[in-house]
Amino acid sequence: MLKFVKGHMESITGIEIYPLISLLIFFIFFVTLFYWVFTAKKEYINTVSNLPLDNQNDTQL
Repeated sequence: MLKFVKGHMESITGIEIYPLISLLIFFIFFVTLFYWVFTAKKEYINTVSNLPLDNQNDTQL
C-alpha cells in the first residue's frame, strides 16, 4: 500500500514544497499563539476564565 502511494507522490512535480508549507503554517500559528498568551492582559484572562461559572446569563426553563 505504501509503495502505491509513494509511487504516485513521486510522479507529482513540485510536491516537495507542500510539507515545507505545512510546517511553516504550523510553526507560525504556534509562535503567534505563544506570543498572544504571554502578552494577553490579566483582566481579559480572568474574565474569560470565569465565563463558565457565571450564572447571571443563564435562563431557566
